[in-house]
Amino acid sequence: MKLATLTVLAGSAAAFAPVSQNGQSATALSAAKSKALPFLPAPEGLDGYAGAVGFDPLGVSKYFPSDYLVESELKHGRIAQMAWLGYVAVDNGIRLDFKGQMDGLTSATAHDKAVEIGSLGNLLVWIAFMEMAGWIGISQMLQGSGRVPGDYGLGKGFLNGKSEEQIAQMKLKEVTHCRLAMLAISGVLTQSVLFEKGFPYF
Repeated sequence: MKLATLTVLAGSAAAFAPVSQNGQSATALSAAKSKALPFLPAPEGLDGYAGAVGFDPLGVSKYFPSDYLVESELKHGRIAQMAWLGYVAVDNGIRLDFKGQMDGLTSATAHDKAVEIGSLGNLLVWIAFMEMAGWIGISQMLQGSGRVPGDYGLGKGFLNGKSEEQIAQMKLKEVTHCRLAMLAISGVLTQSVLFEKGFPYF
């Protein structure tokens, strides 16, 4: 009985013993903590990217390349910025509708009519084309081309003459705006449908 008890205690102690990594001792309690979620370990591989604060509660960065994740965040954030602007602009009367086919519709109610007249079909074709063209750059990046995530060669003229610190600040501003835009378009879509009202959707 005593031998069994000692075996259990030894096994329990081993579970909490420091683990050697590269000649250094470490434990779960002493591991670096996430800035965003201090009760979780800092995710590996995200350091050095603009806006990296260690927010990865699901551990996605363990299974996908960091460059791919950053590319995805920037892409969705840029689309969200355009989506918010377009959604709100339409509900404030700004639209490209030369035949008046969308009169009386809002952003929330325009879907079926846009399908009927073919607008969404055309949009789908253009989006598919851009996705295929964009994947070439992403694929090359994942194979080590040195391409920076989110870099499509557009707007680089704005960075001419900027210091490294200023460029880093601009990149931080972009990813911050991207994250805000993703939350903003989610809120606008939800409120416009729930309250059935135009801008400001309450």
